[in-house]
Amino acid sequence: MSRQERVDQGSREPLKSRAEYPYHWDADDFVSRRELLRLAVLTSGALFAATVAIAVRGAFGNSSSGSRTLIANASDVPAGSVKYFDYPKKGDQAMLINVPGLGFVAYSQKCTHLSCAVRYERDKDRLYCPCHNGVYSVTTGDPTAGPPQRRLPQILLERDGDRIFARKEQA
Repeated sequence: MSRQERVDQGSREPLKSRAEYPYHWDADDFVSRRELLRLAVLTSGALFAATVAIAVRGAFGNSSSGSRTLIANASDVPAGSVKYFDYPKKGDQAMLINVPGLGFVAYSQKCTHLSCAVRYERDKDRLYCPCHNGVYSVTTGDPTAGPPQRRLPQILLERDGDRIFARKEQA
């Protein structure tokens, strides 16, 4: 006699399929197709709204304003040299470069690929990220080699006599 026949004859032994899937037909109406579809649509709508909110924040909030912060005196940073400083907050690494023939430029030191520290290499006239051999232009901050796809965030400078101030960081 098969198991199915034993259960059909009133045996108390449950079917193996019932033990693996413990839901009974009488409990099947707890979640209807309509309720499941409504849940799926609401979840999709919430994810879409969150994506739109993140995109809008990224589009309109891409420049971070910091306070006017004194970086250095221009006479302390000769042509072809660099000064590292914190901007816009303490711990946010940035660099001020006196590019020969161009003047002062400032960038965030955070690589746009994986946030490693970027450094100025005067002898090669480049900004270099040693983590994955990322290379940026000193004059524009645009990537010229390696995996970075976006330019380094530039820091707008303000000069008051001999003093150089960081004014605003922009992507």
